[in-house]
Amino acid sequence: MSTTTAGSSPATPEAPVFTHRQIMAILSGLLLGMFLGALDQTIVSTAIRTIADDLDGFSLQAWATTAFLITSTISTPLYGKLSDMYGRRKFFIAAILIFVVGSALCGISTSMYELAGFRALQGLGAGGLMSLALTIIGDIVPPRERAKYQAYFMMVFGTSSVLGPVAGGFFSGLDSLAGLAGWRWIFWLNVPIGAFALLVVAKNLNLPKRSSHHRIDWPGALTLVTCLVPLLIVAEQGREWGWGDTKSVVCYVVGAVGLVLFVLAERAYGDEALLPLRMFRGRTFVVGSLGSFILGMGMFGVFAILPQYLQVVKDLSPTEGGLAMLPVVVGIMSGSMFSGRFIARTGTYKVLPVVGTGLMVVALFLFSRVNADTPIWQTMIVMLIMGWGLGGNMQPVILAVQNAAQRSELGVATSSVTFFRQMGGTLGTAVFLSILFSTLGEKVSSSYAAAGRTPEFGAALRSWGGDLQATLAQATDNTSVLQQLPRVLAHPFKVGFTDSTSLIYLVAALVMVTGFVTMLFLPSLPLKGAGGPAQGGAPQAPAQAEGEPTAARSAVQAAAAPAEAAGAPVETGTTVAAGTASRGTSDGTLNGTSNGTSNGTSNGTSHRATVPGAMAPGELAERLRSGVQQAKAAQQAMEDLAAEAARREAEFDAAVENLRDLGLDEASIEAALGEEAAAPRGGRHAGAGHVADEAAAREELGAQN
Repeated sequence: MSTTTAGSSPATPEAPVFTHRQIMAILSGLLLGMFLGALDQTIVSTAIRTIADDLDGFSLQAWATTAFLITSTISTPLYGKLSDMYGRRKFFIAAILIFVVGSALCGISTSMYELAGFRALQGLGAGGLMSLALTIIGDIVPPRERAKYQAYFMMVFGTSSVLGPVAGGFFSGLDSLAGLAGWRWIFWLNVPIGAFALLVVAKNLNLPKRSSHHRIDWPGALTLVTCLVPLLIVAEQGREWGWGDTKSVVCYVVGAVGLVLFVLAERAYGDEALLPLRMFRGRTFVVGSLGSFILGMGMFGVFAILPQYLQVVKDLSPTEGGLAMLPVVVGIMSGSMFSGRFIARTGTYKVLPVVGTGLMVVALFLFSRVNADTPIWQTMIVMLIMGWGLGGNMQPVILAVQNAAQRSELGVATSSVTFFRQMGGTLGTAVFLSILFSTLGEKVSSSYAAAGRTPEFGAALRSWGGDLQATLAQATDNTSVLQQLPRVLAHPFKVGFTDSTSLIYLVAALVMVTGFVTMLFLPSLPLKGAGGPAQGGAPQAPAQAEGEPTAARSAVQAAAAPAEAAGAPVETGTTVAAGTASRGTSDGTLNGTSNGTSNGTSNGTSHRATVPGAMAPGELAERLRSGVQQAKAAQQAMEDLAAEAARREAEFDAAVENLRDLGLDEASIEAALGEEAAAPRGGRHAGAGHVADEAAAREELGAQN
């Protein structure tokens, strides 16, 4: 039995087989964990102004958001890599615990400095909640069936986007609840939900243990922090500092230096890197990551601007604004459910993100046509289209990246896509809010200049009798003062506001066009696992993993692929052993043991992939192509291994000959190196055993003659 040493891939655990009921039990815990992280982002943003006023830290409120953003973004790839090495369960439980403890501490904060520190702790837990939940479902469900279960995650995400502002507005609007400020319950609400999620996960989530010996990429982690922290800070604070301010420039420079150091560290650590650079040789990973980055810009930009439109222009409260965004949730839910069923039925996924991104382009363009007088029901139709686009985009992209990745790197692949989407969302929010506030003054001034020429405006201004200029100066920081103005006097401000948001949506639409073009290059690989969980169907041949690190690993992966697809235990390292039969194969067992050679035989019996009788010609062709690619990879790897073995053997022979030249006799050499040291080359190296066998066969044939 082999062990995985530093520099090798971790042992691939047995692919567990779960019933639908078991999967749903596990899924309930994963959804609760994801709900915590997704809800926290929206519920706190709604209540942050009330919190800052209560803690006398209005000017420091942005740091409470920045601290959470920094730690959650940085920890996301760390959770993915560490869970690949040491298992998912312990890290998902740790993420929930950290988040719950951070939430409890946030609720007892007495200053904005304390709140920012506790929010940073919260972020450390939140970084693992979403990425690990998506990774775990990838561990227990085959890709073709996985999309149906991943649709539940999109439903949770969409629900939290609406429920967050509703709950945030409700609790922050309470002066006190049980003798404590209402906003504190925003954080304490996470404690019972997190405790219940912890119980469900601890009881139901039982995955095969991973045992591997790896170096942890501490240089990569430290340089990633050096790169991201200044960039995230300037993304949050740049609008206030000024994008060309000295502090902003310093952040740019430090971030760039950190990026260079991160790339150097990842190159030095190779396959053990936090984010192995060879993964960027896989087109699915590159397209999926870039597409997720662009998607994050468009998605978070909408979620940052649309609530402000509903509250400022339509005079809705935060609670009413959250409820008004229900069409987005309906679109996300229906789009996700359709995507899951479509993938399970057809076994293809590429068309979904392409169409989904196209729908987002259309929705963003329609948003740019919305003005202050547009009926809200028309805006809701556009929200529905936006939800359909999101529902058809996010999970299929994650599924594509997971399907193309090696099983031992599922956590890194999933967390990387999540990481790039978060970075895109951060950049998009910073850019779009910067556009809003940099153009708002000019747009509002133009709108009031046009309105001032109308008799209705002049009559309303004389009738009101207040100081309009002073009121408008306050409105840029506190739009609630618009409620003090008559409708005629407030309307030009709303017109100027929608003119700024229209520009933002137009820019976002152009950004999403690049996302649409990017998705056109997404490869369409056959999905691993044609059947559902524990249904006894024949397994589908797996798609070839992209970006293999070395020829040796290619051989191991190719040799192990049939057994792994069937769910049999596979070990990687210096030897490969195909174990007993998997559940779900039609022939019952896959018997074989490794004999220490790379000839790929198993008790003299060759194993063939079972081909379902009712297979479409296109699917059969894809599986045949995949099988040929794997066989070629294994063949090339064996040739490379043989050449490497011959080279090392020659080096060993030269070293032994050098010992002889120095005066050591054969007995001394054997005492120091073993009896095989002086043996002929063919008999000493196991990988060249066939040479000795051929020589023996020739001698026997000569004797017979």
